[in-house]
Amino acid sequence: MNLSLEATTWPQAIVFLGILVAALFLVGMTVATFLEFRKLKVDAKREEDLRQLVHRYEQLAENTLDAQQRVAADVSELRSRATSIEQILRTVE
Repeated sequence: MNLSLEATTWPQAIVFLGILVAALFLVGMTVATFLEFRKLKVDAKREEDLRQLVHRYEQLAENTLDAQQRVAADVSELRSRATSIEQILRTVE
């Protein structure tokens, strides 16, 4: 098969263009698939990071609630002590 310009026939040119179009289609599909998988991977990573962030927030909120409850108990105890000290001081006067 001689591929010089003078010897190329229409059927050969059509076959060549068909093969070229098919190859370009396959390359395009490969690139599109690769990009889609990469996008899915990035989205999955982002979702995992968000889950971890939410988990850390929940832990922080729980720890903060515990600390607030402890502080409230301490303040209540201090009020009770202050009230008893006031009563003692009133009896001493």
